[in-house]
Amino acid sequence: MPELPDITVYLEAIGRRAVGRRIERVRVHSPFVVRTFEPPIDAVAGKLVREARRVGKRIALAMEDRLWLVIHLMIAGRLHWKPPGVKIGAKNALAAIDFAEGSLLLTEAGTKRRAAVYVLAGDDAWKTLDPGGLEVLEATFEQFDAVLRGRSHTLKRALTDPHLFSGIGNAYSDEILHRARLSPLALTQKIGDEEAGRLYAAIREVLVEWTERLRAETGDGFPEKVTAFRPGMAVHGRFGEPCPACGAPVQRIRYAENETNYCPRCQTGGRILADRSLSRLLKDDWPRSLDEL
Repeated sequence: MPELPDITVYLEAIGRRAVGRRIERVRVHSPFVVRTFEPPIDAVAGKLVREARRVGKRIALAMEDRLWLVIHLMIAGRLHWKPPGVKIGAKNALAAIDFAEGSLLLTEAGTKRRAAVYVLAGDDAWKTLDPGGLEVLEATFEQFDAVLRGRSHTLKRALTDPHLFSGIGNAYSDEILHRARLSPLALTQKIGDEEAGRLYAAIREVLVEWTERLRAETGDGFPEKVTAFRPGMAVHGRFGEPCPACGAPVQRIRYAENETNYCPRCQTGGRILADRSLSRLLKDDWPRSLDEL
């Protein structure tokens, strides 16, 4: 799922192309992508786009007449800037937002249709789609610490909960926890003040660094290689590869459609965290430590 750095670069590219221009029409190829019916999707035709903003991991276009068009890419949704009137007959094309200068094409890989488009009316209507997570880049440590310790979760779950922290998902949470040298399974209410400070600093460093990096890669173009697995990441998507900090093999915990990647030497004191499926299968053969591995 595109996270804060990716969404920020998307917004900047969309802003250069769409803000200050009128939407000519919206063409919908997959009717399931539109999740609202009032106002209808056609209501945005002819409207001037005044602003593009991030709402958690969503992209929101503010238009005249107090209308909002909000796009949630979910896991496999992606945006592309194409020539005006681009055809949308391909099976992965969901919708196209047409401007005189080009078309913003929404696609989604795979067969599961999770990406969504919403049309809302009202100055603050976008807030109905805001999970309300803290914007850590705009927050003090005290504000961050209050949210972090407000509930008992693992650090991984807390960072990826959009109701707690805004814009952080599976990929960058791995990078943040590696930077902070903290276990993904450490409990929020049991870490010390120094560890919480490291986590706060790591979030700000990782999100800013990757935003700058993606911004430099995109330049004046449109981001076309939005992925959760990027060269230069320390641990995410690098199972079995050497940790760039210590050389230990990166490990993973698989669950549902996601996995958590971590360095056992840098983050867990050499302990191999149990993988629900593999550790249950291997039982006594499951390595408990880096030395056993």
